[in-house]
Amino acid sequence: MKKSFFLCCCFFLLSVAAHTQTGIVFDKVSMTSKILKGERNFAVYLPPGYETSQRSYPVLYLLHGAGDDQTGWIQFGEVLRITDNAIKKGNATSMVIIMPDAQTGKRGYFNNLKGNWNYEDFFFKELMPFVEKKYRIKSEKRYRAVAGLSMGGGGSFMYTLHRPELFSSACPLSAYVGPLTVEQFKTQIPKNEKYTDKQITSYFKQHNAVELIKSMSTEKLSSVRWYIDCGDDDFLYEGNSLAHIALTKKKIPHEYRVRDGAHNWTYWRASLPKVLHFVSQAFHQY
Repeated sequence: MKKSFFLCCCFFLLSVAAHTQTGIVFDKVSMTSKILKGERNFAVYLPPGYETSQRSYPVLYLLHGAGDDQTGWIQFGEVLRITDNAIKKGNATSMVIIMPDAQTGKRGYFNNLKGNWNYEDFFFKELMPFVEKKYRIKSEKRYRAVAGLSMGGGGSFMYTLHRPELFSSACPLSAYVGPLTVEQFKTQIPKNEKYTDKQITSYFKQHNAVELIKSMSTEKLSSVRWYIDCGDDDFLYEGNSLAHIALTKKKIPHEYRVRDGAHNWTYWRASLPKVLHFVSQAFHQY
């Protein structure tokens, strides 16, 4: 009787542990970048069971907005709670989430026009190989996705449009799609920096989501699953609407959401569960 009671207690405790298991976040992991000439921080979410399993996981690169750093999605976006809940409810598969810092040094996810701050090169040539070696991350396109808000939404657009062979899904949220015209872009260039019209136009076309969608082949665009989400009171509504229109004109399948809300964390916290479900469909083989 005592033995049976003991075994029942052990089984109960194991069952409780399995159901209360949570993921874990590290909000300041560092690596050395030769491209950016210094230490770079990133945050990581590891799903429940990661530390005791031997399996490899799909990965979501989750990009913060201007003014935040790699801790933004942890502190304000509640990525731990929201992702744990999505996994527990079966709405998302277990995944690793990488949140890089694009605030320190210079702000932004791209190589700058001057050529002395090549963050996009760092992301693809250093960060991705580093985290895919450090963590048990699947390296195939099917198991890699990118999402982000505001400036990070622009990064999600541009990274996927520049390298569609690398991502199965892209989820720009309230995205800054880039300056909408060459003239608007010119006003953002520091007055002490001089470039030719050709250099300016070329850079603009490579860093404006709408221009890239118009110029890319339907085959490349269709190789990615798109989820675009922007609030009806968001000041960046125009660029997101134009990206949706450009994809629609080229008959590219995509999801386009306009919900009640503005450019704030209340909106993005509500978006994250939908993003996790959307990228999981590709991870699961939809």
